This record gives sequence, C-alpha cells and structure tokens, in this order.
Amino acid sequence: MTVQKQRTLGIIGGMSWESTQSYYRLINEGIKAKLGNLHSADLLIHSVDFAPIGELQAQGKWEELGDIMVNSGKRLQAAGAQGLLIATNTMHKVAEQVQVATNLPLIHIADTTADAIKQQGLTKIALLGTQFTMTEDFYKQCLMDAGLQVLIPDTDARVEVHRIIYDELCQGQLLASSRQYYTQVINELAAQGAEGAILGCTEIGLLISQADSPIPVFDTTAIHAAAAVQFLLGNENFS
Repeated sequence: MTVQKQRTLGIIGGMSWESTQSYYRLINEGIKAKLGNLHSADLLIHSVDFAPIGELQAQGKWEELGDIMVNSGKRLQAAGAQGLLIATNTMHKVAEQVQVATNLPLIHIADTTADAIKQQGLTKIALLGTQFTMTEDFYKQCLMDAGLQVLIPDTDARVEVHRIIYDELCQGQLLASSRQYYTQVINELAAQGAEGAILGCTEIGLLISQADSPIPVFDTTAIHAAAAVQFLLGNENFS
C-alpha cells in the first residue's frame, strides 16, 4: 500500500487554546476525509501563554508581539516545520514579520477567507472580530485588495463584540445572550447590504453558526484549517 507523504505544518497556537483545539480537530478531520483509514495530520504546535500576549495587545506593543511570534515560528522551523499557520486572526498583524524571519510559506487567514468569499460570488461582506481586526488595515486591506467591500459594526457594537471575545469566548464561556447580541449585529450589517459575514476571530465560530445568521457566515477557523489540509497534502503553495 502506498502512503501519501505529507508536508509538516507548524501551528502557532494558544491565542486562545479554546480555538486552537478546533484547528487541531478540523485539520485532522480534513486529512482523514482525504486519505482515510488511520491517517492524521503531520503537525507541530507551539501553544503560547495568551495572558501576556493579551496584555501586550491592549498596550499596543506590537513590536514585542512580533518578536514573540517570530520566536515561535523559528522554534517550529527548527523542529522541522515546512510551513506555518498562525491560529488567530488578530496576530496576523505581524504575519509578514514571521514569514520574512523564517522564510517559510505562511497560510494567511485573511487571504484564504477572501478566496472563500469570492468563490461564492459575494462582494460586500461584514467583518466581526477584535477591535484590531475590525478597524486596522492589516486585515481589512487584504479583503479590499481582493475586491471586497467591508462593513464593520458601529463604535459601540465594536466595543461589545471585542469584550465578548476576550471576557467570554477566550475563557470558554458561550452565553446565549452573547449569541443573541452577535446575531443582532449581523442582522444590522445585513440591513446595510452585507451579503455575508466573516467570523473574523477564531473563537466566534464556537458561538455562532450558520443557523444564527440571515446571511452566509464565513468561519475563519474552518476556512484556515481547510487551507492547512491542502498545504499538508501539497496541493497549494502559500507565501
């Protein structure tokens, strides 16, 4: 029997571990679906301590955060990773630093999400995530470069969407009231013309499913994990 050889993928995780475990499950399920039998994914995972990272994010110390991510990427590279995945939307703010420092292919979450949206023929998309993801160019610009128009919640809603992520979802709390709030925000953006909604934080998919939205949702964790499967099997190239 011929066994298909996989590439080795390094995952920078732990931001939060609640969503990193989803990555692990989804990627392994994807490999099993493709290869069958006892196959599982060839992965290396460095799970960081999220508490100091969350503090540095709040303080805007992105240079220090970049150093942490680069160190993680280099550790995975030294362990044999042939490509990298940062298992969080927000920390893609320093993705280019990681890619340059390691010179490894990096599967970018915004690029893969944009591809998934374009495959469905949508052009106007709602974006929910952390304040950083919703308001800063490092993420939105990738979507706009792909030809998408991006809608984000108003100021008060952005504050609450962000709070729910850090105070609840990253700590394993999935509250019905917060699900209802996110659904309300998606409905408001749909009324403004959004044709779909990006769950642009890897924890939001733990709370929100397609059943909660009147428009198609794009779970970045699931999309990113599917791209990881393609990389592992050598079907796609990323840089």
